[in-house]
Amino acid sequence: MVQKSTSSTSSDVGSAGCCPNLWGPEYSKNIKQALCAVQEGRFFLLYDSDKREGETDFVISATAVTPADVCRMRKDGGGLICVAIGPNAAKTMKLPFMADVVNAAATNPNAKLDIGTVVEREGDIQYDKKSSFSIWVNHRQNRTGIPDNDRAFTINRLGEMTKKTDAGDSVEFASEFRTPGHTATLRAAEGLLDVRRGQTELSIALAMMAGANPAMVVCEMLDDTNGQALSKEDAKNYGKKHGFVFVEGYEVVEAFDLWKSCQK
Repeated sequence: MVQKSTSSTSSDVGSAGCCPNLWGPEYSKNIKQALCAVQEGRFFLLYDSDKREGETDFVISATAVTPADVCRMRKDGGGLICVAIGPNAAKTMKLPFMADVVNAAATNPNAKLDIGTVVEREGDIQYDKKSSFSIWVNHRQNRTGIPDNDRAFTINRLGEMTKKTDAGDSVEFASEFRTPGHTATLRAAEGLLDVRRGQTELSIALAMMAGANPAMVVCEMLDDTNGQALSKEDAKNYGKKHGFVFVEGYEVVEAFDLWKSCQK
């Protein structure tokens, strides 16, 4: 919904020259700047593909999000504010795919819920085989869960729990979170970009490359003049205006392949 500018936040800092050159020349300038943004908790813009959704998302580390960042995303983005979580952490926290939750309820004879016909099936999504949606949550300390302060707190705590899980610590998801809530969680596909190339997997791949916590906030950028997603060109212009690097999905795929080859 980019037609008006919000007040400046700490995320407005330009990314060029933002950190030491920790990555080799095989990575593009855009990728290096995006990795710096991940490490430093700043926004960058991530476009999936012309052949997929054709959408640009705000992306930022979950542990770095402030209420002002939530405000920017809902005003200048306008899409859903979601937390993408790496597959290993999501599995440890027992975060299910929402389609599996609905399907289980539909097939449980004791549930008596006639919702089987609405369950997502292969072919329903025009741009992919399966969505990454998991459950929607509020932190238990939230009152309603929707104000910027509440959502920022929920997002931060999701990031912190993911960090603990990634470090091998045992966690109890229900001790901090309840569902239904106002913050959507997304479960990245096992195999990441070899399986799915949405912003969920692309953002987690960048987090892994940056050696950062695999919990990233994503929010689609919409155009409030035509009812569509914001065009790639308008998203690029927004990024230039506010100092946010614009990265395309194919750049992430290429860089992630290089990164994986170095891990062997």
